[in-house]
Amino acid sequence: MNVNLKQLAEMLGLSQTTVSRALNGYPEVNAETRQRVLSAVRETGYRPNRAAQRLATGRAGSIGLVMPIAQGIDSDVHFGEFLAGLGEESVRHDFHFVINPSAPDDEEATFKRLAASGNVDALFLAYVRANDPRIAMLKSLSIPFVVHGRAIGQPADYPFLDIDNTAAFHDATRLLIQLGHRRIALINGPANLTFSIRRKKGMQRALEENGLSFDEGLAHHSLMTDEYGHRAMQQFLERKEPPTAVLCSSTVIALGAVRAISKAGLQLGTDISLIAHDDVLPMLKPENFSVPLTTTRSSLRAAGSRIATRLISRILKTGDYPEQELWRAELIVRASTGPAPKS
Repeated sequence: MNVNLKQLAEMLGLSQTTVSRALNGYPEVNAETRQRVLSAVRETGYRPNRAAQRLATGRAGSIGLVMPIAQGIDSDVHFGEFLAGLGEESVRHDFHFVINPSAPDDEEATFKRLAASGNVDALFLAYVRANDPRIAMLKSLSIPFVVHGRAIGQPADYPFLDIDNTAAFHDATRLLIQLGHRRIALINGPANLTFSIRRKKGMQRALEENGLSFDEGLAHHSLMTDEYGHRAMQQFLERKEPPTAVLCSSTVIALGAVRAISKAGLQLGTDISLIAHDDVLPMLKPENFSVPLTTTRSSLRAAGSRIATRLISRILKTGDYPEQELWRAELIVRASTGPAPKS
């Protein structure tokens, strides 16, 4: 059923002013009342007048993001999962998305236009690159923002949420070394993205700590799809001395790598070990692989939800959250890792 503000207020036994203030995030409305109002909004399908809201509060009730669009840029299941978390939390507070497509070389200007439009109250930035100029640009704008990730080579003086990618792949590599592996391959994300750089760094650090060297010939960087994972693993297995273990930056990559391993007649966890980073994608659970995968786990959906919580809290001036968060990934050992095969 569709109701107006007056009917909604009567249903709840509240004044129209209280309902309006609850919807618009005024701090004098207590949390219990706000939740009652938001629950009633979801049940009734009530939609406030956005133009009236903006006049009353000076807020648009929207979070903005820029999505690079160009030939050769494929849709990304990882980004979709992050947006699902962002969306779940936004819906709880009756916030919207404003998605602005942009050519990859025009992202800074697109962010500026989006901030100046008045159609968004906050912005977030994903897929961070080393020395990322977009961060300095966002700092220059008078609008809240959060970065999903961290740059390299510039001060970390901005709000961010990231996982400790260096530690995650350091721990994963150390486990493989403890199992006797010496030739370890890496199928990574794009080389210019900081999560990929840090994962490679973590692997290198673990190897160096154990007197081993990193073989650049056993490293592959590409988009994180099963097809690229399959191609990279095939190439590694064709080497004169193929790896006895491999690290994959995603379970999507691992799907292709496992396919190549199976085609080669090798047994995962016996002939070759594999560890993947698990973003907790609902359609690709590591425990459901034919051989359950050892993983470093950190939920992208949870990250999206947390970023939405922080941005909305900044907009509504409620709550007190840290400006910078570094989450530790969890190492979960399953059957895809075993002792290195004897030569």
